[in-house]
Amino acid sequence: MSIQEQHRILIIDDEPDILEFLSYTLRKEGFEVKTAPEGKSGLTLVNKFNPHLVLLDVMMPGIDGIETCEQIRTIPGASSIIICFLTSLSEDYSQIAGFDAGGDDYIIKPVKPRVLVSRIKALLRRSKADQNSYGNIGSSLRAGDLVIDRDRFLLLLEGKEISLPRKEFELMSLFVSRPGKVFTRDEIYSRVWGDDIIVGTRTIDVHIRKLREKVGDDLIHTVKGVGYKLKDKR
Repeated sequence: MSIQEQHRILIIDDEPDILEFLSYTLRKEGFEVKTAPEGKSGLTLVNKFNPHLVLLDVMMPGIDGIETCEQIRTIPGASSIIICFLTSLSEDYSQIAGFDAGGDDYIIKPVKPRVLVSRIKALLRRSKADQNSYGNIGSSLRAGDLVIDRDRFLLLLEGKEISLPRKEFELMSLFVSRPGKVFTRDEIYSRVWGDDIIVGTRTIDVHIRKLREKVGDDLIHTVKGVGYKLKDKR
């Protein structure tokens, strides 16, 4: 059985032609696919279908893609779902708004079949690699008052549980694995997003800002011109 036959994909888009095209393309590759024409029904399917990956249009009537993404991230057990935005908006807006909402990646419309399939396979491969990462040091990582619980996909700060979107969780896991080490931007891109996934230059900055909002400004330090590090409290 191929890797794609093991994965469920949910497509949420208000354009019937796009739903038909995307679902046909992905089913032909062996993925299990369900579709929803707007955000509300898409949220219902997230609970019933339990997808590994969601392709989510940004501009939709009613609940738009950004709000849909935010609501998906509040569903118990949905933190590990990969969310990839479909957008025809400018790159800056789609990236910043999408990542702020908890998205993992984005694809610009019109979508070429080869690009779509390649990007999805890369995201799923990276997801599998993430599940196996840090395996040599157990399912939990600790740095001072910070604990990464990889089994439950949770961050604990002074005993308080904090649920993080996938990329924020992976980024925090990286920092906690080596407190005090300065991770360059290239290292972060490679370790968190992978070399086969192309993201914009502001991606890391957006995720760092979101993490600081949740864990405080004093834990993650910026090393100007180099990268970021977690404060070593030892």
